[in-house]
Amino acid sequence: MPHKSGHDLIAEAKTRIKQVTPSEAMADTSENLVYFDCREPQEYNLGHIPGAVFIPRGQMETNIESMISRDKKVVIYCASGNRSALAAETMMQMGYSDVASMSEGFRGWVNAGGDVE
Repeated sequence: MPHKSGHDLIAEAKTRIKQVTPSEAMADTSENLVYFDCREPQEYNLGHIPGAVFIPRGQMETNIESMISRDKKVVIYCASGNRSALAAETMMQMGYSDVASMSEGFRGWVNAGGDVE
């Protein structure tokens, strides 16, 4: 079996998950919506979406269930949309059914004029 690169894994995940643009995420007014920031602590500390749940990607599998219930609508973001794609795929495997990766990540959110704390 040939080896896959990280780029291959991300590209494959993006074919199996739902993606939303930052503008689409901002337009969603669902009461049930949770933003999930899967970046590293230093990235989060530089700025994040107000009210976002923060769990670094490397700690997601062991912490997500205690922080976000499976009945929530979740928009996951990282810096550019790659780590969040992998996180979305993992959450789907864990039984989360309404999960999307923000396609352009936090950079896209900022560029689209989204609120930042």
